[in-house]
Amino acid sequence: MGQQCAVCQKKPIVGNSYTKRGKAKYLGGNGVKVTGKNKRVFNPNLQRMQVQLGGSVTTQRVCVKCLRSGLVTRPIKRKPFQVQSA
Repeated sequence: MGQQCAVCQKKPIVGNSYTKRGKAKYLGGNGVKVTGKNKRVFNPNLQRMQVQLGGSVTTQRVCVKCLRSGLVTRPIKRKPFQVQSA
């Protein structure tokens, strides 16, 4: 599976890294020129964590976007705290 999210199948994508020279026009310069272009990889922000699927708990690699949007349910480690009635 490699570098891939278990929920949304997000994986690394290829892009470019630009090297620039000059001063921007709005700052009083002649403008910024591109002097070099290199390939680079944008990796997803994957976290290895326990996920509850149905009744079973498994360890999966999940991207942070899926975690924050609530697409993943985390297992309950212990019962919630309850105040004893007198």
